[in-house]
Formats: sequence, structure tokens, C-alpha cells
Amino acid sequence: MLRGKRAKTARGGIFWSASRPYGPSVRHFNALGRAARAIVICLFIFAPCSLHASGRTIVALGDSLTAGYGLPQSDAFVTRLGAALERAGVRARLVNAGVSGDTSAGGLARIDWLLAEKPDLVMVELGANDALRGLDPEETRRNLDAIIARIKEAGARVFLVGMRAPPNMGREYAAEFDRIFPDLAKQHKVPLYPFFLDGVVADPALNQADGIHPNAKGVSVIVERILPTLLRALGEPG
Repeated sequence: MLRGKRAKTARGGIFWSASRPYGPSVRHFNALGRAARAIVICLFIFAPCSLHASGRTIVALGDSLTAGYGLPQSDAFVTRLGAALERAGVRARLVNAGVSGDTSAGGLARIDWLLAEKPDLVMVELGANDALRGLDPEETRRNLDAIIARIKEAGARVFLVGMRAPPNMGREYAAEFDRIFPDLAKQHKVPLYPFFLDGVVADPALNQADGIHPNAKGVSVIVERILPTLLRALGEPG
């Protein structure tokens, strides 16, 4: 099975293009450690972002992009998305289940716990760290396939959010990885937003200094672009 080889760079990082970093080195994603990861889980799961006491429950399962890495909670993706839903007239309780550094395997390991929230819809945003670490795309596919299956078995809707592999991982790796999301969306008949960072990636004005995590302006762009697809996934007019 294909395994990507990281291109050598001056800083040893993973690059989206020859001139712009897709993200920092893999060591950055391992820096939190188990204790810090536990704190993140407590912050974002046990103290969820609640827009309404009633209405539908939406769980946002993801990594640092969902968690809102480097941003105050008021500017984090889930908070901004909840506000956008409110403006659209959708009553919802949003649970931020994003954990920085998480992979598809980590998401699978905690999906049953998250389903205890009895969500109406689960947004699945995972895979970026799999690609950054050069994990076997087939492993990522299996994990995401199992996550989607468990969500559907629980009677909740699935909203799949895609990711793309950094080009420096090689064309074959990128092609195999990038097929995962449209393939699974078609297989499970679930709505897909093709690329979470669409319109934001590699734009210095829309990203934090690390070159991978969107800043407040970048989050606004993502929310604006993703909202119509999410509304359709909820059965609302997009």
C-alpha cells in the first residue's frame, strides 16, 4: 500500500506548496501529550458551545481545525458556525468535539462516547493529521467508514467534511488520499463539503503564523462557504 514520503525542507516541515507551508512539523501535533489532550476533551465536550437550550444537537467531530486552535472561543469555528446557524433561523446546540492533533483513529476511538450526546447530526472533519503523518490512506478510509457507519446506526445524520493531502506527499499518495472523501460520501449517501480549508489554505492573510490554522478572518470565510451545505444536510433550505 502507498505510503507518502515527506519532502525535505529547510525547516523540516510538511509543505502544501514549494512556497507556503501546509503546516508545522509532525512533532507539533504530538506536543500536547495525553494530559493536555484530556484537558482539551474536557473543555470542548463537557463544556460544549450551546447556542440554544432546545433545538437540534450538532456534534462537530474533528481535529484542531474544529477545536479552534490558537483562537479565543468567540472566534473558533464551532462558535462562528453556531452564530451563522442562528442567523439562518436554525435552533441548534453545538458540541465542539475537536481535539488538536487527532487522527481518524482517534475520532473512531471516541465516537461512541460522543454519540451519548444523542446528536441529530455529526459533522466529521478528520484526516488532516493522517495525511501530515503519511499514514496509509486505506487506514484512514477504514476509520472514517467505521465512524460514518456508527453515526448512522445511532440514527443521526452525517455531514462529511473533506481534506486534501499536501502535494509534497507525492502524486500517488495524494490521489489515493483525496479519493477517500467523495468515495465515502457516495458509498454512504451522505452530504460532503469537499475541502474544509477551501478559499483559505496558503493565504497568509487568512491564516495564523504557523501557516495551517485559520485566523479569525479565515474562519469567517470557511463558515460562509460551508454553511449552505450544512443547511442542506440538516434538511434546511441552503
